Amino acid sequence: MNTAPTLSFSKLGCSRGGRQLFSDVDCLLEAGRWLYVAGANGVGKTSLLRMVCGLAPTEAGQILWNGTPIHKQADAYRQDLCYLGHLNALQESMTVDENLRFTAALGGVSIDAAQTQQVLRHFGVPGRGGQLVRHLSQGQKRRVALSRLALSPARLWVLDEPFVAMDEAGVRMLADLIAAHLGKGGLAVLTSHQQVDIGDIPAQMLELHA
Repeated sequence: MNTAPTLSFSKLGCSRGGRQLFSDVDCLLEAGRWLYVAGANGVGKTSLLRMVCGLAPTEAGQILWNGTPIHKQADAYRQDLCYLGHLNALQESMTVDENLRFTAALGGVSIDAAQTQQVLRHFGVPGRGGQLVRHLSQGQKRRVALSRLALSPARLWVLDEPFVAMDEAGVRMLADLIAAHLGKGGLAVLTSHQQVDIGDIPAQMLELHA
């Protein structure tokens, strides 16, 4: 990572169905830090994450990456972004290897069989590379989905309930992976109903309210 990246929100607001979810949100997230987005159910946490990912327009205010609005650098920003929602977003008719290579290619990275074998072994699903995703258990699918993070060169990770449906070992494995990403100068934005420690890096809190 050549330069220290930053993500910032300026007077960010969002409404749904004529109801204000949140407004005037200001925030600055710097390299090596993670942002914990909190708030009551229905306050717009997932909506904010979708806006950060460019999947939903900003109704008020701006989201800036390295000081520039994300809509003015859409292609470059997508290369710097890795999004993981609470759904696994795996193609069931493809093998595990094919899913990992496809996702890596979207990020402009080419990976080989040795890399996929290593990351699958690390995530506790060794020897599954040639297996169709539809034949995996839900827990195995979640671990495959999370393994994509380890193969991503993106500097910004946006994670919507990443610890859902994971056992204690999986939670710790992912927390350690996020901590390693932050240690290399990356950033992470996440929501979670579970209280999880990310290494010894304190959370930067953002509590949404109308």
